[in-house]
Amino acid sequence: MKAILLVLLVLTQSVTYAQDILEFPIEPKMAKEWKYQSDQVMGGVSKGSTSLMQDGDMFYLRLTGDVSTKNNGGFVQFRSKVSLFNKPEMFQLIHKANKEGKGLEGVRLNVRGNGETYHVMIRTYLTWSPSDYYYHTFETSPNWQQVDLPFNKFKSSKYRQRGLEVNQIRDFSVVAYGRDFRSDVSVSEISFY
Repeated sequence: MKAILLVLLVLTQSVTYAQDILEFPIEPKMAKEWKYQSDQVMGGVSKGSTSLMQDGDMFYLRLTGDVSTKNNGGFVQFRSKVSLFNKPEMFQLIHKANKEGKGLEGVRLNVRGNGETYHVMIRTYLTWSPSDYYYHTFETSPNWQQVDLPFNKFKSSKYRQRGLEVNQIRDFSVVAYGRDFRSDVSVSEISFY
């Protein structure tokens, strides 16, 4: 009897994931699943940081820094920690998601920033090189806003014919990239719809 109840509970949870948007608000307990990185890992000189901050009841990650293209650099980012054996909860759930027979269609961010353009960069299990990723840009403003980034609009940095395969996502980052500028972007929630 306990085994049947456990199976029903698991199936019920799966249906919930299948029908709803997968929402991942930034919270202190999940902040450990994100890390800051800059072009200094490859000899660049960009500098910045990522901070967990709070505005009332809402928590958010804030990426600030100075992006510099000197020394073949040009990025600061916060990205998901990658592990083949201990995937962040976000990836476990998106790999299992199936909405009424359809896969997930995109990513939604709740963001604010300094009016600059930023990027979401996604790597899959088929893209192992650091310069091999799928990306989508988004604009920011000083007010919190939702931005929708459909997966079929993500571009490949390597001009792959195959589009982004959601069930292959292994790495997700919010990036200030590609030109000399001051970064200041905040994200309070990441959702998949």
